[in-house]
Amino acid sequence: MSKSTANAGPGETPAAEEQGLGAAGSQLSTAPADSLADMPGLGVVGWARWFWRQLTSMRIALLLLLLLALGAIPGSLIPQSGNDETKVADFRRAHESLAVVYDRLGLFHVYSSAWFSAIYLLLFISLVGCIVPRTWQFVGQLRGRPPGAPRTLTRLPAYTTWRTRAEPEQVREAAVALLKKRRFRVHASGDAVAAEKGYLREVGNLAFHIALIVMLVAFAWGQLFKSEGNKLLVEGSSGFSNTLISYDDFKSGNLFDTDDLNPFSFSLDKFTGTYETSGPNTGTPRTYQAALTYSVGAYGKDAKTLVKVNHPLEIDDSKVYLTAHGYAPVITVRDGKGKVVFHDAVPLLPLDSNVTSSGVIKVLDGYRNARGVSEQLGISAFFLPTYTPGSETASTFPSLRNPVLNLTPYHGDLGVNSGIPRSVYQLDKAHMKEFRDSKNAQLRENLKPGETMTLPDGAGTVTYDSTRQWANFQITQQPGSGWALGGAITAIFGLAASLFVQRRRVWVRAVRGADGVTVVEMAGLGRSESAKVPEELGALATTLYDQTPGAPDPADDSGDSPGSTDPHAVSTDPHVVPAEKGAEQ
Repeated sequence: MSKSTANAGPGETPAAEEQGLGAAGSQLSTAPADSLADMPGLGVVGWARWFWRQLTSMRIALLLLLLLALGAIPGSLIPQSGNDETKVADFRRAHESLAVVYDRLGLFHVYSSAWFSAIYLLLFISLVGCIVPRTWQFVGQLRGRPPGAPRTLTRLPAYTTWRTRAEPEQVREAAVALLKKRRFRVHASGDAVAAEKGYLREVGNLAFHIALIVMLVAFAWGQLFKSEGNKLLVEGSSGFSNTLISYDDFKSGNLFDTDDLNPFSFSLDKFTGTYETSGPNTGTPRTYQAALTYSVGAYGKDAKTLVKVNHPLEIDDSKVYLTAHGYAPVITVRDGKGKVVFHDAVPLLPLDSNVTSSGVIKVLDGYRNARGVSEQLGISAFFLPTYTPGSETASTFPSLRNPVLNLTPYHGDLGVNSGIPRSVYQLDKAHMKEFRDSKNAQLRENLKPGETMTLPDGAGTVTYDSTRQWANFQITQQPGSGWALGGAITAIFGLAASLFVQRRRVWVRAVRGADGVTVVEMAGLGRSESAKVPEELGALATTLYDQTPGAPDPADDSGDSPGSTDPHAVSTDPHVVPAEKGAEQ
């Protein structure tokens, strides 16, 4: 069987052909028209209309999305006042001139700055203004019918034709059944059948943009009403209750209220950490987990759970993450008369991966020296979980294999009554005096569990009783995170659908020829150029041809055989051929 294309029929003008093709493809695009001819005239209303069209155009939406991404870069590189005031203060001291510029640009609080908020709001308005009209237009297309067949199907990108002995009505009925089976929307009118498919492309496009709006709202809602705090707990300590005063540090969004905190409490029963003991990864953590006892509400029953790294405890929209761990030596301090003035586990901060730690033991009240004078004690502590002779400055393994606690005591005024906040992990020695040993050297001793350091001149004793472990927990409450995740997943699938699904149309025309034999024409049109449209049309044509057997081509008077190169001849081959270039001129 031969392949050919047909030209315009007699009496048809190129203008009519162009009009038919334009009617076929005009509805495939939902993008708003934008040309210089549509530019409004001068005047407030005209300029407002022009500005709105520009703002709601796709290119402006993409530009605003790019600006939002670029605007977020300083927020991740420059210390933010809402996250870490200490780093912001350090940056100001190190870069005084640059800090002035950053202040004027709002770079220390990027996400609450006026310029970032303006980009955020403009992007939100642009997306809404772009989606609403497109949604209504798409709904109208769904409620309507596929457009009728163009007058000249040969002008379409994919086209085929053949002759058949079946009646035109039979061909059209077979075409309707076939196209419906292939999930096309089908409408038969007159001598042609119109079908359309690929609406999932526009659904995905709209879903992608709606998902962006959902993500913007969810992020904004989460930032305004979020709360985040940290709490360090020692094994067997009194525990934590989700109230503002229980946090070691706390920060929240601008619209957050303490009444929004979910009521729950928990305590640390035991922390377990295991490490690689051999090979190149010796000391690398294998297991970090905290056994907790928690309760929900004022009268909730106690429950047990394990919190691991990246496996938080979830209570309503609050999450409790395990973020750090260390050691807390149990210290007992007695004064010169043997009275216990301090007994507690003192958390020390890790300095390296082997949990070499340092900190301060502060005795604020109740201590009296040998002369009966009230003083305060400050003891610098340096802890090695695994002490190895010759490595006095660092631990050689993170677990408690051979713990040693180095203590350096001071006495005097810790400065806690000066009204200036003091860190519990740092010692202000401005008004402190060091203890001296019998050789008039600064007193410093290494203690193992159960050992005691005696202060000179009957000033008392310091005992290292045992070692507990501590764990730091980050408690976050960020509403809208579920919506943000759902929006992100929807955006991915929507974008995939808009990129890989092609919207296309197929027309089937069956008419009786001059010799009484039915002539079938099939043509396809896609929204964008793709090899799938000819392939799909070829498969449809083959199936329909099998259901309506072909008839031989008639021989003309000059003795031409079937398959003649006459441009007006039709083919009995159902395979698709693209329209000839000459037919377009």
